[in-house]
Amino acid sequence: ERFSYIKIKGLMTMGPFVDNPEKLRPLFRETKKLFDRIRDMGIKNADMEILSMGMSDSFLIAVEEGANMVRIGTAIFGKRPY
Repeated sequence: ERFSYIKIKGLMTMGPFVDNPEKLRPLFRETKKLFDRIRDMGIKNADMEILSMGMSDSFLIAVEEGANMVRIGTAIFGKRPY
């Protein structure tokens, strides 16, 4: 009630940099479980519509584990010049 103007739309996770994206599968799986648990709680301001997981190198695994939003900027625009 105190923060009724805040609307939670979902969760986002970013995995660590790994040499094999398959290593991120357990992280994505646990994030999906947390997402489902929060959704099932029926929190008034938590719609829990978006599960954002995975980036250009791991988006396929993330989608397999339940992501409905991915971040694939590197695949589209190329690597950033740091």
